[in-house]
Amino acid sequence: MNHQLIPANLLARTQVISGLRQLADYLDQHPEIPVNEYGWDLLVFTRAKTDAAGRAEVGQIAAVLGVQARDDTADGGHITAARTFGRITYQFVHVTARRRAAHSALMSYANAVTPDQDTGTGSPEAA
Repeated sequence: MNHQLIPANLLARTQVISGLRQLADYLDQHPEIPVNEYGWDLLVFTRAKTDAAGRAEVGQIAAVLGVQARDDTADGGHITAARTFGRITYQFVHVTARRRAAHSALMSYANAVTPDQDTGTGSPEAA
């Protein structure tokens, strides 16, 4: 697995965990700030160079999380390991090379269609 805790990774990990605690404390102290009542997903993606390596990484993280890895690639999905803590879900994800290629192909058309000028109303229903 490519997640050895080298000093730079350890610092980033410490900063992320500290930031999550700060956010939780801040939200707790400011009940007027809305939160998503359905919770949040915290997504972490593999940096694997191959699908085999990505599948192995997800399997390793699934074992640490105490869950089964899930392979939704047959339906165009990803390989994932997820564990929920209250209404917060930590999800470790590998996006296959095939799925990345399909996304790139789709996005190659992104500038082919231009929406009409904004009417300034801020809602599609008012147009």
